[in-house]
Amino acid sequence: MPPLTDSQKDAIDQAISLRRDALNFQKTWPTLNSQDDLAPAFTWTELERQLASLAATAQSAMMASDLVNATRKQANFKPPEMVLREILCVAGALMDESFLPPGRSEVGEAPMT
Repeated sequence: MPPLTDSQKDAIDQAISLRRDALNFQKTWPTLNSQDDLAPAFTWTELERQLASLAATAQSAMMASDLVNATRKQANFKPPEMVLREILCVAGALMDESFLPPGRSEVGEAPMT
């Protein structure tokens, strides 16, 4: 078998890190066995639409799609409650008027290079 490439090694490291995060979360927040309190189902598109509408600024609203997409990509590898926590963090960030995209220190300022 040929040696792993650097990108393959990075992917393996990311997968291990994601698994470790999920296990640590489950250790802190064990799964409850109650089926009585299930939340209603919604789609990722509905979530994105609602987060964009709650965003404090137009710039934050435009980021909703990317943030939801990033959360969705990893959701299958995490416990549902961990995904819920991440959704709440995304909502909080988007509703924060001081939240700015990476590389910007003020609205309208070009990214730093």
